[in-house]
Amino acid sequence: MTGSLTTITAERTAPGVGMGSGMARSKEAVSAHGTPVQQTDASVNAATFGRRGALEVRLAQTPEEIDAAQALRYHVFYEEMSAVPDPTALATRRDMDRFDEICDHLLVIDHKLAEGWEGDGVPPQAVVGCYRLLRQDVADAHGGFYTAGEYDIEPLLARARKEGLRFLELGRSCVLPAYRNKPTVELLWHGIGHYIAMHGLDVMFGCASFETTDPDELALPLSYLYHEFLTPDEWYARALDDQYVEMNRMAPDEIDLRSALRALPPMIKGYIRAGCYIGDGAVVDSQFGTTDVLILFPVSRINDRYFTKFANK
Repeated sequence: MTGSLTTITAERTAPGVGMGSGMARSKEAVSAHGTPVQQTDASVNAATFGRRGALEVRLAQTPEEIDAAQALRYHVFYEEMSAVPDPTALATRRDMDRFDEICDHLLVIDHKLAEGWEGDGVPPQAVVGCYRLLRQDVADAHGGFYTAGEYDIEPLLARARKEGLRFLELGRSCVLPAYRNKPTVELLWHGIGHYIAMHGLDVMFGCASFETTDPDELALPLSYLYHEFLTPDEWYARALDDQYVEMNRMAPDEIDLRSALRALPPMIKGYIRAGCYIGDGAVVDSQFGTTDVLILFPVSRINDRYFTKFANK
């Protein structure tokens, strides 16, 4: 489950970041290169968030489009990466779980691959990237968040309910190899920013991963994340006791900064540069062949350098 500001591979429950309902510093979204992202009038179609050339970012509108995202996830997680499919996944060649029915599904669509299509939505092959979005009000009504299976997030949610904060869990992000570039990634993050503004959300969270199940191999990057980016008391979250893996494996004076940064997956590196916190404790996910860390991102912490990746009208 790796990814990047420039190259996303996949992540099951990793967060994107956005600017919430106060996202009005700019009147148009721009890429890191200063190239405007074509805006779509949300009053015309609230599911469509923007377009660059043949690529469009929007929410899935049909069951067939959600199925295409599940097929994309299977290809990346199980065929390209090291996840182990259960009998259902193997038979259907789909990555799916109960959360798919309650989440919104953010898609990047290549309309060049949809030319001539006469069915509903777009053809499966035209879905080249995806993210899964779960808002707190929806999670509360349907048994909670996916991340709660690895981390004790209830104290955070209790605070959210008390203070009127709204959480968003992001996960299951995938992009096909040919589309792992800035235009595709920035469209995804632009779509997330638009979605956050639409729903007035305050905090992003989820799990980002290292592609190994041996935490001993990760002593350097885990220790670096622990010492430099651990959540402060007001945002503290800890891995569940029965899954907790110690991240504090090296003293601060033993950590070589350059080596630690090189050891981080690009997605995690991008998140910490943008201003996220890291939860206490890693979790080994044997099914997906990863070691996970919790990313927590109050939208008020967004780094100005990254604002233009999420700004929208």
